[in-house]
Amino acid sequence: MSFSSEVKKELLAVEVKQRHCQLAELAALLSGSGEAVIQDGQMRVALMTENEQAAVRYARLLQQAGGIAAQVTHTKQKSAYRVELSDEEAVEKLFLMLRIIGSDGRMRKDLTLADGLLLQKSCCKRAFLRGAFLAGGSISNPKKSYHFEIVCCGQAKAEQVREQLGCFGLDARIVSRKKHEVVYLKEGSQIVDALNIMGAHTALMDLENVRIIKEMRNDINRIVNCETANINKTVHAAYRQQEAIRYLSRQGLLKELPRQLQEIAALRMEYPQATIQELGGYCCPPVGKSGVNHRLRRLEEAAQKAGYGKRDDQS
Repeated sequence: MSFSSEVKKELLAVEVKQRHCQLAELAALLSGSGEAVIQDGQMRVALMTENEQAAVRYARLLQQAGGIAAQVTHTKQKSAYRVELSDEEAVEKLFLMLRIIGSDGRMRKDLTLADGLLLQKSCCKRAFLRGAFLAGGSISNPKKSYHFEIVCCGQAKAEQVREQLGCFGLDARIVSRKKHEVVYLKEGSQIVDALNIMGAHTALMDLENVRIIKEMRNDINRIVNCETANINKTVHAAYRQQEAIRYLSRQGLLKELPRQLQEIAALRMEYPQATIQELGGYCCPPVGKSGVNHRLRRLEEAAQKAGYGKRDDQS
């Protein structure tokens, strides 16, 4: 089972007790999985899904929110489950509950949008987002990448979903894909928050565990890379110092330098792989890292003044 399927399975088990939340989730399901057609002058509404448990939930929500009885049927041709309302009274009751039909008896033009009055409370916003994800959402395996999305049938619906996510501080984006608009999140922390909002707490913990392991690996890689860079820098500096010392020795200039510089030069040649701190410990008396760096820098400066680094003197 994919991670996305596991999330939906967990969301399908979330119990919705308050009627206002049931209506908010139904509004999202109708706009995402619903189909309304007029046949023989009569309005028919069907909620469709490939998941049998989702269809059972749709039917249960209809019963709980409005006492609307609906049966789940399976369409072999499309391999989909349908929760169909063909009774005109049941359809009208659903449309009134979801405020698709107003008090004046007129039907709202855009059936893809949930009425704003159904989304006033925080709990209803959570229910709406849960329904939107069940109807058209997916989430990638966090071991591979972080990607959360809800596919919407139009720009207005996508904007509504993004607005509801924004109410919880999530910065979702919208992108066009074929004939649909997709609301998506890419940051792992925001996807964790989205799962928490919808009620997928087990999936949330699984994703967090993956994030922790990934971050630990990234931290280890950064430390290793940093240490490798420091080692390379130290080796390069030691080689440069030794070459400068060899040049001074060939030119007979090393013995003319102060005793402290002769001492550090001899130690650098004797211990080519020693760190600055180790070289300081070999000095008599011991010298700190800044003192060793100062002496080695004076050696390189002396070599450069004597002509080290010029093409004619490197042969």
